[in-house]
This record gives sequence, structure tokens and C-alpha cells, in this order.
Amino acid sequence: MHCDYFRSPRKRGVAVALAFEMVTFFVGLLYICALVSGKVVRANGQPKGSRFMCTAVPAGTDVSCPVETTNRVQSTSPQEEEFRNTIIQLRETILQQKETIVSQQGTIKELNSKLSRCEAAAQDTRDAKSRGGSRRKDYSKITMGDLPRDPTETIDQLGKTMQSLKHRLESLEQQRANASSMEAVTSALPGDLRDLLKQRLGDLEGQLLRRVAELEEEKSQLYNETAAHRQRTESTLSSLLDRIGELERSNNAFKSPEDFKISLPLRTNYLYGRIKKSLPEMYAFTVCMWLKSSASPGIGTPFSYGVRGQANEIVLIEWGNNPIELLINDKVAQLPLSVSDGRWHHICITWTTRDGFWEAYQDGERLGTGENLAPWHPIKPGGVIILGQEQDIVGGRFDATQAFVGELSHFNMWDRVLRPADIAGMANCSAYMPGSVVPWIDGNVEVLGGAAKVALEICEDRLFDS
Repeated sequence: MHCDYFRSPRKRGVAVALAFEMVTFFVGLLYICALVSGKVVRANGQPKGSRFMCTAVPAGTDVSCPVETTNRVQSTSPQEEEFRNTIIQLRETILQQKETIVSQQGTIKELNSKLSRCEAAAQDTRDAKSRGGSRRKDYSKITMGDLPRDPTETIDQLGKTMQSLKHRLESLEQQRANASSMEAVTSALPGDLRDLLKQRLGDLEGQLLRRVAELEEEKSQLYNETAAHRQRTESTLSSLLDRIGELERSNNAFKSPEDFKISLPLRTNYLYGRIKKSLPEMYAFTVCMWLKSSASPGIGTPFSYGVRGQANEIVLIEWGNNPIELLINDKVAQLPLSVSDGRWHHICITWTTRDGFWEAYQDGERLGTGENLAPWHPIKPGGVIILGQEQDIVGGRFDATQAFVGELSHFNMWDRVLRPADIAGMANCSAYMPGSVVPWIDGNVEVLGGAAKVALEICEDRLFDS
């Protein structure tokens, strides 16, 4: 038997209600739309309660069910079709609103969880701050600038948390902007439900804004405390540096400006002295000094002079088991000197660019001469003289294995070749000649890295050693 269903408006309303049973709070709206649709059908001539009758069809016959067109419902009118389209659009809108509400509920739950963690972290930070306040004061007194690590880490964590919350808020605002086009449809929702949703969203937004403000304030307080701690530490360091400077200035109470020595007690790459004056361009020189070595094998580097483009412009070095060497413009001559017995020795070296001729004196006696050491090469000006270290770059990159260990005094330099009699007079303490280009005076020498200046009367100390 082939049957058609009843076409009454009540049946259509029940079908629509069953199709949207998951969205129960919209049943009334759909029911009203269904009733309006039914009225339109009746207005087009279909009497209320009319129905189609079913007719039995014998077995084996054609299953088609020919029905006279006069028994069928009249064709759908344009007004009914418009209402049906409206119902379909409302159904799609309701589904979209449902998905949006579900998505926003998930976002709200995630934000609530995030806020709870942030609140716990902020509480832990406040507890740690209340417990560790005295310890931070102790750090500022003892650690000399080593700041506690917890405030910085907390600030970074709070910054990341606030950034994440801001992104969430922007996302919610974007969703609200996208939903603004659906305000006309949303207005069809029941007033109580719409007001409840708006109130809930407003409360959540207010809580988020208050939490963000609290986190910003907490971050500002932590930053201010860290900045204040840093300022106190810098002030303490500045006071210490000023005090060290005063002690260094008060240590200059030598009998005369040249009666001092520099002490380099360790073989390191950071203890050294520095001559504040530089050299002019020179075509000859004489360099003399008193030194007392306490290292073996090799005394290291009593002095080095480096210029831009040539770190080995002038170097005196004894490295390992090699003899003492004089380097000029990275050219090498071996000197017949021996000063590694732990006693004071006076050494002088002369050199002239003419044929590269050189002389080596120890304790007033000329022990060796030579030539062809960087001939016709003028000594370049504007470099750096370092006492106790060999320079790989101008003024730095020292090697501890090449460092001088011991004491050094009366480093003087002339821009000419001195006579043997003058050198002998300085060696036997019968005469003193300050250098013409580098004189040995207190204000001309600085010590760094732990090297020290000590008062010295060289001739008396030399006699005591003897």
C-alpha cells in the first residue's frame, strides 16, 4: 500500500520541534514560525484538517499511486516559500551561534585556568618576597652586585603570562567583532538569556582586566625593587673604586719619583704594567732597566712595544730554554745575556737603523754586538709599551707562558745610542740618567691586574743581594 503523510500544520510543527530538540530554548520561536506558516497555507485555500486518503494496491500491479491533481495540496505559494527560507536561515544561524557559544565557553574555561595559575604564581612571588626581603638586603651587602635570580625570572614569567592574556582578549574582541553582523539574529533570542550572556561576558572581561592590572602593578613593583638594588650595588662599587684610587694615590709616598719598582709575582696573562707615554718615530734607541727574575726556565717578557699592524715592533723575551731574544719589526737577534739567577741585574740594549747594528750590556759590561737586525727600518710611533707581557695585539691578548715573573725598575728609553761610559755609570750606581723619551717616574707608570708598585732604593737592594 502506498501512502502520503498528513499535511496538516500541526504535524509540520511537531517535525520541526523534533529536528531542533537539542536547542530547546528556541522551540517557542520555531513553533511560532511553524504556526505562521500553517496560517499561510490555510489562507491559500487548504481547509483545516484536510488530509490525503490511502488506497490499497493489489499485489503485482504497478506500484505507482496515481492521484488526481484535485486531491493534492495546492502548490506552495511565494509567501510560504519565503517563510520556509527564513526558517532554514534561522536554523543555520542558531547552529552557528551554538558553535560560537561552545567555543567561547572553552576559551573562558582556559582563561579561568590561566588566571588561577597566574594568581598562584603572584601569591608565591609575594610570599617569596616577604620571606626573602632580608636576604636581598644581605646580598646587596655581600655579593657585590650578584643580583637574586628569582625577581628576574618572575618578571619574565609574568610578562609572558600577561602577553598571553592580551592575545586572548584580542581574540575575544575579534570574535565579538565578527559576531556583530549577527546582532539582528541574536536579538530574536529570549531577553533573559541574552541579558544573562552579556552579563556573564561582562563579568569575565572585568575580571580579566582587573587581573591584568594587578599583574602589571606587581611587575612594576618587582622592576622598581630590582632597579633600586642595582643602583645600591653600583653605588657601593663606585665607593670602593674611589677608595682604591685614594689608597693608590696615598701609596705614592716614595722618597723620589723614581725610587719604586713594580712587582709581578705570578705567571698569568693579566698582571702587567703599562707606560702611559708612547714613542715618537725613532731611527735609534737605547733601553735600560733593572730586573730581578724569579722564574725558570725563561724569564718571560720584561717589556714589549706594539704598534698598529705590528705587535712585535720592539720585544725583549726569553721563552722556555731559548736564549734572550731581541725582536725589532718581528726580526730576531739572540743576546748573550743571563739574568735568571734571582738577583738584580742592570741590562741595556742599543740599536740603530743604520745596518741594524745592536749592542747588549749586562751590569755595565758589553757582552755582545751584531748587525742586520731590521736595517733601515724606523721605529713606528704611537704604540703601546707593556711591562711584563708580550702583546699579540696592540695592548692585549697576552699569553701566560710568556709573562715575566719577578720585579722590574728604572725602565728608561732614549732616542739615541748611549755611550758605554754612561751605561756603566748607571749600572754601578755612580750616575743616574732619566730617559729622554720614556723616563722612569711614578706618574708615568700604571699597574693593572694585581701588579703592585713598591718603594725601592735599587742600589741598596743590589748591595744587599750581593
